[in-house]
Amino acid sequence: NFHRIDNDVQSCDRNYYYFTTTKLAILRRIMCTYVWENLEVGYRQGMCDILAPLLVILDDEPLAYSCFKKLMVRMNMNFLHSTLMDDHFANMRSLIQILDSELFEHMQSNSDYSHFYFSYRWFLLDFKRELEYDDVFRVWEGIWSAYHCTSNHFTHFIALALVEHYRDIILDNNMDFTDIIKFFNEMAEKHDGRKILNSARKLVHRLQILIDS
Repeated sequence: NFHRIDNDVQSCDRNYYYFTTTKLAILRRIMCTYVWENLEVGYRQGMCDILAPLLVILDDEPLAYSCFKKLMVRMNMNFLHSTLMDDHFANMRSLIQILDSELFEHMQSNSDYSHFYFSYRWFLLDFKRELEYDDVFRVWEGIWSAYHCTSNHFTHFIALALVEHYRDIILDNNMDFTDIIKFFNEMAEKHDGRKILNSARKLVHRLQILIDS
């Protein structure tokens, strides 16, 4: 566990100005404390990615640890249960069939990536590696607010908004599974978080209209 933490801490957002040697030491300390107090969970790759934005925005070790511990009550499910990730993929298939059948048919016909495996990292880390820090904060706030205001499935609408945002590019270039993975890897941290959030909200509204009608 601690060896993996050391490796991940050293590579975690090392180009971001905040993470000096001192801040990385704090990141490591918080992560080790969490693992020590949750040995049944242990450390899984990606947990540092979830902790890092909390430390940046709070800049307080005890507070960042407390918030991380609370957030992991929900996020742990993605790390520990593959069936939950399968549920994410199934929900995505259902949503895109309802809201964009043309794109769904394209995904099925081009090496069939309607399984949505390319979105694994999105759900594992709540889009943390897909966005720049300012947009991470913005999107996370939207996800957390939605849990109390609308739905605990808002992450699915954000994921669909990411795909829909590049819909024309995907269709015009006749992208297959390999293309879509390469495309979204290259687009990491280049998405417009505001536009994606607005699109996600519009998708929620569209589905509500369909349900009501």
